[in-house]
Amino acid sequence: MKPHIASNPEHRANLIGSIWMMAAMVAFSFEDAFVKAVSETHAVGQVLIVFGVGGALLFAVVARINKQRLLNPDVLSRAMGIRIIFEVIGRLFYVLALALTPLSSTTAILQATPIIVVLGAAILFGEKVGWRRWTAIIVGLIGVLIILRPTADSFSALSLLAVIGTIGFAGRDLASRAAPVSLSTSILGFYGFVAIIVAGIVFSLWDGKAFTWMNTQSVLYFVGAILMGAFAYAALMKAMRSGDVSAVTPFRYTRLLFGIALGMILFGEEPDMLMMIGCGIVVLSGLFILWRRKITEEHLDTP
Repeated sequence: MKPHIASNPEHRANLIGSIWMMAAMVAFSFEDAFVKAVSETHAVGQVLIVFGVGGALLFAVVARINKQRLLNPDVLSRAMGIRIIFEVIGRLFYVLALALTPLSSTTAILQATPIIVVLGAAILFGEKVGWRRWTAIIVGLIGVLIILRPTADSFSALSLLAVIGTIGFAGRDLASRAAPVSLSTSILGFYGFVAIIVAGIVFSLWDGKAFTWMNTQSVLYFVGAILMGAFAYAALMKAMRSGDVSAVTPFRYTRLLFGIALGMILFGEEPDMLMMIGCGIVVLSGLFILWRRKITEEHLDTP
C-alpha cells in the first residue's frame, strides 16, 4: 500500500495538469474561432492590434496586482528578443491563416509544432534524438504534407501561412527555454501580446487597408478572443507547472478535436478523409516522440 500512497500526489498532479491543459486547448480553440469571425469584417492588422492591446492590458493589470515589474531588465535579454521576433512571425501568419483558410486545416497544421520543436532542439541545442524519433519526425512532416496536398488540384498556397505561423510558434517555444526564469507568466504574457501589437502595426503599414468602426457584434468577438486567449495562456502555464511534462503535453492534441468541431459547427467546414488521415499521422507521430522522450529520460535517470 505504501508505494500506492506515495504515488498518489504525483498522479493527482498529473490529473490536475491534464485538466488545465484541456481547458487551455478549449479556450485556444474558441480564441481562434472568435479571431476568424471578426477577421471577416475587419482588417487583419486591426484585429491584431486590438487583440494585442486587450491582452497586454489584461496581463499588465495582473502583473500590477502581483507587484511585478513590467520593465524588468531581463526583458532586454537576447533570448527574449528572439522570442518576441518569433512571436511576431507566429501570430501574424497564424491570424492570416485563420482569416483566409478553414479553421480546421489551420488547427491541424498547428499540431506539428511539437514535432518542429524537437527537430529544432536537436539541430540548435544538440539534444540527442535517436533514429526512432527521427523517423517519427519525418513521418509527422509527411502527415503535414498530406494535409497540405501540394500536388493536388485543391492545394491553396494560402495554407503555407499556417505552416509559417507554426514555425514561428515553434521558434518562440525554443527561445522560451532560454528565457530568464525571473520573468513570470504575467510578464511573458504581456510581452507576448505586445508582440501581437507590433505584428499588427507592421502588417497594417504593408497591407494599407483602412480600419473600420466596431459594432456590438465585433466588440463581443474581440472581448471573447481576448478573454479566451488570456485564460488559455494562463491555463497552459498552470498545466505545465502542475504535472510531469510527458504526462500533460499529449493533451495539447485535444485542440485538434475542438478546432475541427468548431470549424464544422460555426463555419460549415467539411474536412475530407485525406485531411483526417494527415491529422492522425501528425498526432500519432507527436505522441510517439513524447513517449520515446519519456523512455529516454527514465533510462538516463536509472542508476
